[in-house]
Amino acid sequence: MSSFEDNWYRVSPSHLILYPLSLIFCLLVSLRRRLYRLGVLSSTRLPVPVIVVGNITVGGTGKTPLTLYLAQQLLAAGWHPAIISRGYVPGQSESPIRAVTPQDAPGLVGDEPLMMARRELCPVWVGRDRPAVALALLQVHPECDVILSDDGLQHYRLQRDVEIAVIDGIRRFGNGWLLPAGPLREPRSRLQSADAVIVNGGNCQADEFAMQLHGRVFYQLNDPTKCRSADDFKGLRLHAIAGIGNPQRYFGQLRSLGLDCTEHAFADHHAYVAQDIAFDACDAILMTEKDAVKCARFADARCWVLRVEAQLPPRLFNLILEKITRHGR
Repeated sequence: MSSFEDNWYRVSPSHLILYPLSLIFCLLVSLRRRLYRLGVLSSTRLPVPVIVVGNITVGGTGKTPLTLYLAQQLLAAGWHPAIISRGYVPGQSESPIRAVTPQDAPGLVGDEPLMMARRELCPVWVGRDRPAVALALLQVHPECDVILSDDGLQHYRLQRDVEIAVIDGIRRFGNGWLLPAGPLREPRSRLQSADAVIVNGGNCQADEFAMQLHGRVFYQLNDPTKCRSADDFKGLRLHAIAGIGNPQRYFGQLRSLGLDCTEHAFADHHAYVAQDIAFDACDAILMTEKDAVKCARFADARCWVLRVEAQLPPRLFNLILEKITRHGR
C-alpha cells in the first residue's frame, strides 16, 4: 500500500485539504447516478439477465473469486453464463472489445480476466464499454443466457437485474470518507440499494452474507499436474509474493496454513519481471492465481500457486436465482 493509500485508513493533517475534495467527489458521483436513474443519461438493457459484482471501495475485496463461484453455481443450475470485465491493464487507457483465451498475454487483456479465462468455465470478454462488450459476446455466443459483470457496480450504462457489493471484512470502509480523502468510490448508503452485500472474511452483520476463501493445495506453475499440500512446504525456505488489492489477506492465509514465509507485497496489477522473484536461499515461491498469470513466462520449478475457492451460504444463490428467473430465459 502506498503512503497516499495509507491515509485512507486513518485521519491525518492532510485531510484538511483532502476532505473538501471528497465532498465535491461525493456530489459528482451522486449526481451521475441520479442522472442515470432519471434517464437523462442513457443505459442499455440486455436481452438476458445481468448480475453485477462490484464494490464501493478502491482495491481488492474478492470480487473475482465471487464471480467464479457464481459462474460455477449457474452452470450447475443449468444456466449458460458468460463473464464481462473491463480488462484493466496498467498504463493502457483503451480497452478494445475482445474475447479472452487462456493463451492470451496479461498485458493485452488484464490479469483478472485472464485468470478467469484459464478456469475455462465460460466465455470471458473484455472492453471498456460494458454494454458493447456484452452485445458482442452474445452475438458470438447466443447460447449464453446470463451475464456476470466483474467489477461493474459503477458502470451504470449497463442495466442490471442483480447487484452484489463485496466488502473486505478486515479493512471494510477505511476512514469512511470518499476519494481522495478515503477509499470510497460511492457513499456507504449506496449499499442499501444492492441486492446482496458480501463480506469477505471478518465479521458479518445480520443483513450481510459471509464469504470465505479456502485453499490448501498448491500447483506448480510450470506443471499444474504437480500438486502439493501446505504441509509439504513446512520447514522449507519460503518466499511469498502478492500483487493484489490486499496482499496481507494472502499472507495471512499462508500463515493460517502454518507456513512461515518471507513476504513480498507488490502493488495491485503489478507487472512482474524475472528479477522480482530472483530470491536467494529459496526453496519455493508461493503466489496467488492472479500473480501466476503474470509470472508464467519466467517461472521456474520453485513457483507454486495457491488455488482458492469462494464459499458462501446457499441462500445467496437462491436469492440470485429467484431474481434472474423473473427476467425469463
